[in-house]
Amino acid sequence: MTTKNRYDLDPERLATTDEHGNRVYLYPEDVKGKWKSLRMKVYWGLILVYLVLPWIYINGKPSLMVNIAKREFTVLGQTLYGVEPILFFLLLVSGLFFIAFMTTVFGRVWCGWGCPQTVFIQSIFLKIEALIEGKARQRMALDAAPWNFEKIWKRALKWFVFSVISLHIAHTFIGYFVGPKELFVMTMQSPGEHFGIFTATMILSAIFLLDFGWFREQFCLIACPYGRIQSVMMDENSKVVAYDYKRGEPHRGSQGVSKEAEGDCVNCYNCVKVCPTGIDIRRGTQLECIACTQCIDACDDIMTRLKKPTGLIRYATEVELKGESKKKTIRPFIYLGVSLIFVASFFMFLKNSEKPQLVFLRGVGAPFLISEEMITNKFTLKIKHQGDTRFPIRIEIADPLYMDKISINASENPIELDRAEKKVFIFFKFKMGTFETGSKMVKLNIVEANTNELITTKEVPLVGPIN
Repeated sequence: MTTKNRYDLDPERLATTDEHGNRVYLYPEDVKGKWKSLRMKVYWGLILVYLVLPWIYINGKPSLMVNIAKREFTVLGQTLYGVEPILFFLLLVSGLFFIAFMTTVFGRVWCGWGCPQTVFIQSIFLKIEALIEGKARQRMALDAAPWNFEKIWKRALKWFVFSVISLHIAHTFIGYFVGPKELFVMTMQSPGEHFGIFTATMILSAIFLLDFGWFREQFCLIACPYGRIQSVMMDENSKVVAYDYKRGEPHRGSQGVSKEAEGDCVNCYNCVKVCPTGIDIRRGTQLECIACTQCIDACDDIMTRLKKPTGLIRYATEVELKGESKKKTIRPFIYLGVSLIFVASFFMFLKNSEKPQLVFLRGVGAPFLISEEMITNKFTLKIKHQGDTRFPIRIEIADPLYMDKISINASENPIELDRAEKKVFIFFKFKMGTFETGSKMVKLNIVEANTNELITTKEVPLVGPIN
């Protein structure tokens, strides 16, 4: 389709691609309105949380930190150690199902309101670009202009500011993994002293710079899998940014339609001009729509000027646009229910993991050793313990019948729980003939050494020669 209007999009290809497959750069125009105002408040609130959160210390630790080297996850002063992978699995899956629930009910609301890609580009990078290079049409003209002095200094200044901001975003991100204070000290030292952290920070800075400064909407259209997944999660009951085609069509200028029969859409293309992914929302819900509400504000502005009701483009469901009654569906409740189940499971496992988790592993080689009519069973005791509380534990024989017949020798007993994961060698010794059948499941008490409080009980299989 050939047209002189660059906003009259070809239905066979993306607005960001020409007939030869080359990229067409977008210059979304700025817009004002209630949705833009609300989104900017949300954006800056999220940015403030992102920048400030790691600097808030609770109980001497950052309020949020994922220390991969030490396998620690700290949130709001509480530390989870990477010795229980099930905890992180439950958090991840519950988050995925919650996103599925939100998408089913509100469409692609995450992309337009909470995704870092959208937040940083809309609130910072596009603002800086407009401040240095001008509004959308001025940026378009600058791109088409030859490389003169004005173009060189504007481009150089823009990319310099972009680089500084990308470095700051990347340093903050790395601070979530090593701690902000520790990272600040590292930045005052030679890069060679922390070459791995330095390299990771520079790579992230380059990624943020290229993505937020150049790749932009291409990430949403090409690289992000969420746009493809949303089509599976959404249905006609999902609340999306939608065009009221019953009210708007046929739009002004439609062939063979009288002026009296025209709908409220004046075919001004303002909804297309402001779209950051370059779509025409009048063609229905599309994978490329990130629900940023730019088109709503643009259309409402035109309707207000024409003294017509606003809401030609608005948040609505397909059922509402058709004028039908809302259909009941249980899918959102299934997603939410599964998410809550995983959240509840997380807290259940977390509560249980506060107690030491003990696993007795029999030593390699012979199952028992005989020396001077004494039988020895060797075990490696693996102990996992969540939380910051440190205390000693003691292992005792629980069965009164064997208290005086079995002795416990360990590399340490009481065992000091001074880290998240610990290994201790345990030796159980007993005389020959203690067990008539040659083996016995012996019950053990694990008690807190300071208070003698019972923590848990375990059973360990002891073996010897058959009498």
